[in-house]
Amino acid sequence: MDAIKILIVEDEMIIGAKISMQLAALGYEVSGILPRGEDAVVHAQENKPDIVLLDINLKGKIDGIETAIQLQQKGDVPIIYLTANADDATFNRAKATKPYAFIAKPFKQLDLQRAIELTISRMAENENGTVASAETDDEPTFILSDRIFVRQKEKMTKIMLADIQYIEADRNYSHIFSGDKEYILTVTLKAIEEKLSTKTFLRLHRSFIVNMAHVDEVTEEHVLIGQKKIPIGNGMKEVLLKNMKTL
Repeated sequence: MDAIKILIVEDEMIIGAKISMQLAALGYEVSGILPRGEDAVVHAQENKPDIVLLDINLKGKIDGIETAIQLQQKGDVPIIYLTANADDATFNRAKATKPYAFIAKPFKQLDLQRAIELTISRMAENENGTVASAETDDEPTFILSDRIFVRQKEKMTKIMLADIQYIEADRNYSHIFSGDKEYILTVTLKAIEEKLSTKTFLRLHRSFIVNMAHVDEVTEEHVLIGQKKIPIGNGMKEVLLKNMKTL
């Protein structure tokens, strides 16, 4: 899994450093700590953070709200505002930019953790691609157009869909194989199938979904992905070959 990348935009560097330590403790990657909004816009373009933690009251040429507007003009990056006693006018300006969450200063690590999870949940909802675990609320799973977010222990992590080779069913669990890594999700294969792009992924067998981009060999009875032989269900070889031509 890849760590979620978070950009901190905070002009009080002591506060920024403290937030960075809290994020590191939660298992997230900090892509930068920047004091000025104009620098944050450039950084986001070059480093593509997953989430931006943004102080509303920046002291540079542009405040946090204007920074959010410029970030959103460049791309769809989720914003979590950091704020201390914003007046009604400022709050309404901020609300108009449709942030994913607000965190009031001073805040605890748990506040940060919950705001990040709320943001990831809303990202999935906005794409109409949420898959919540039917087995437990301890490890919710969210599928977006290009990645899967899953919480394991105290942090949310991401798996890029392009890296997934195949997914294998195990009753109410699913095993995701990506390179030499294996991840277990408390989500059924059927639930995952309903949310994955049919252009790249195919339910080749009742127990397997394959990423057709990773298929190395096709025989009458199975496909080969790396060293793994995956059986082909009845009538699925023709579907596989037809779909592979469109990749």
